[in-house]
Amino acid sequence: MEIIIVTGLSGAGKSQAVNCLEDQGYYCIDNMPLEMMKNFIDLSVANGGVVEKAAFVVDIRGAEFKPDVRKALEDVRALGIRTRVIFLEASNEVLIRRFSETRRRHPVTGNFPTVDDIENEREQLKDIRSAADFIIDTSNMKTAKLKSELIEVLSDEDKEETFVINIMSFGFKNGIPITADMVFDMRFIPNPYYVQGLKKATGNNKKVRQYVMKHIESQMFVKNLSKLINDIIPCYAREGKYNLNLAFGCTGGQHRSVAMANEFYDLFTKQGRQVTLDHRDIKKH
Repeated sequence: MEIIIVTGLSGAGKSQAVNCLEDQGYYCIDNMPLEMMKNFIDLSVANGGVVEKAAFVVDIRGAEFKPDVRKALEDVRALGIRTRVIFLEASNEVLIRRFSETRRRHPVTGNFPTVDDIENEREQLKDIRSAADFIIDTSNMKTAKLKSELIEVLSDEDKEETFVINIMSFGFKNGIPITADMVFDMRFIPNPYYVQGLKKATGNNKKVRQYVMKHIESQMFVKNLSKLINDIIPCYAREGKYNLNLAFGCTGGQHRSVAMANEFYDLFTKQGRQVTLDHRDIKKH
């Protein structure tokens, strides 16, 4: 028997994940307390093991969400059952927008969520997040992309082969992306904003990118960071983490961060890695 536990923040995509798991042949149970998993397994065994693959959705909807996560997992794994935990999350901004677009109310407060509501939920879920085998940030994912990510997670392929590098550019004046695993400050590079003819362009412009990358410090940064990332990816894959979120920032998120994000996107793509790219603040002025 195989068990998948799907959990995470409200609005992060658990419903879409369940649909995907059902398509993959999993028997899905919504809002199941972790402490009851063993009872379900015993019942399944007593009935001849009719359920070979099960997925449990565990979230904040219970009034007292304080499960002993590690004990529950240990109890199930002690039975020799393969159990994996998938935690879905997204940025505060994205979650608030999703609730607004769907006109849904937060399952705990009953109101449209505030940043404080979401941060409170993050705090209550921190233990189960720390026990997760896979953490998926759905901030920039559509349903089809989430489905493909889940299929990769559930596959038994070499995780280094399916490892995804998510690259983002941003402006520090608009805030640091909270979903980033690593943040790099590009303000050490001379600013093309002050170069005549480049001010109104962005890092997507060929001349801006050439200006950013012509400096020796830029070239050394790319060389050293690319080596570091390639060296640590096997370590992440070994520990069950299959993606890495890199964020490159400059003052406004228009020039240096965009050019550097593009540079690494092209570099990792040429190496045959799976890469995504998002210029968060490129349209902000």
